[in-house]
Amino acid sequence: MFGSLRAWSRRHPGVVDALWLAPFVLACLGTVAMPLLEQGSYQGGLTLWGHLALGTVLVVPLFWRRSRPLTVFAVVSSVSFCQWAAGVEPTPFNVAVIIAMYAVASLCSARWAIAAGLVTELGLALSFGQITRDPDPASFASASVFVVAVWITGIYANTRRRYLEGLEERAERAERDRDQRAQLAAAAERARIARELHDVVAHNVSVMIVQADGAGYAIDGAPEEARRAMQAISATGRQALAEMRRMVGVLRTEADGAVAVDGYAPQPGLAQLDELVTQVRSSGLPVDLRVVGAPQELPEGEQLTVYRIVQEALTNSLKHGGPGAGAVVEMEYGVRELVLRVTDDGRGAAAPWRPGGHGLVGMRERTALFGGSVEAGPQPGGGFRVVARLPVSESGRSRAA
Repeated sequence: MFGSLRAWSRRHPGVVDALWLAPFVLACLGTVAMPLLEQGSYQGGLTLWGHLALGTVLVVPLFWRRSRPLTVFAVVSSVSFCQWAAGVEPTPFNVAVIIAMYAVASLCSARWAIAAGLVTELGLALSFGQITRDPDPASFASASVFVVAVWITGIYANTRRRYLEGLEERAERAERDRDQRAQLAAAAERARIARELHDVVAHNVSVMIVQADGAGYAIDGAPEEARRAMQAISATGRQALAEMRRMVGVLRTEADGAVAVDGYAPQPGLAQLDELVTQVRSSGLPVDLRVVGAPQELPEGEQLTVYRIVQEALTNSLKHGGPGAGAVVEMEYGVRELVLRVTDDGRGAAAPWRPGGHGLVGMRERTALFGGSVEAGPQPGGGFRVVARLPVSESGRSRAA
């Protein structure tokens, strides 16, 4: 209710100003009309039309007190000063000066508020001197206190308004920051999924290409081997589709009722390394998996990182190692870190290796997430090596012990 009323008042500021000024105008008209009707004259010798004209000049500018408070105060105070200079005694309409002073105090800076307060106090003193030659100090003090109270109320309203504006600005800034954080989080998630898709597609498509090439060579002389190669291509394709469906499934909304069960399947880890090595061996690349030291339990994130690094490194060996190449995957568990080495004896520096590819970038990003590092490059005697170092957490060392 109050919110709708506030919104309506913002849409119709002129109507609100008129409603606020209506009681003041009615009170002034009643105060002026009663002596005129009873005695036929009023203070200062003004007629009824003179009072109405003076009241109009003093009241009408107040309708613009919120949009132009300084101009309104200047007009009202100047009219009141001219009234004093002409010897016309104050009327109830002169309270418009106090209303204009309040507008300046509540809407303008402190220096203008102080200036408006001093001008109003000066006008009050001049009015008392005009009304009587022997002014009562108590009456003047009471009127002065009233003016100061109105001025302080305007200062408080100004301070509170600025405080509320600051709160609204901070709330808007917090909302913008929240939206930006949500966008950054979404971008990071998309980047993660892109890396996962790159690893899956690059590995499985490379395996399928090697199998298809082998099937093409063997289809005439060794049809049974060609059949096995085609079966491996089919199995690899199904595995690639399953992994892609699992990763892309997180992007599907529950509103469509289309969240697949595969979307919640666990990510591959150290337990799936044997399957990965077996798959690469079936593609024609001899791979030897070695584990040095006491195996330690790693978090799922680090296990996925190890799996993807091995997958990417073996995929590159399969693609660029050349015929007759072999690879060795060595996992060395140390006291504080896990050292992962993937080495092949292929063409090495002669292979069309691109250091700026997404595979190496993905490896470095994954390891950096856990405070590790990756080194990759051709070996002096031939072949290529990828060395990744991942720190082992205290919990993993304690479970291993």
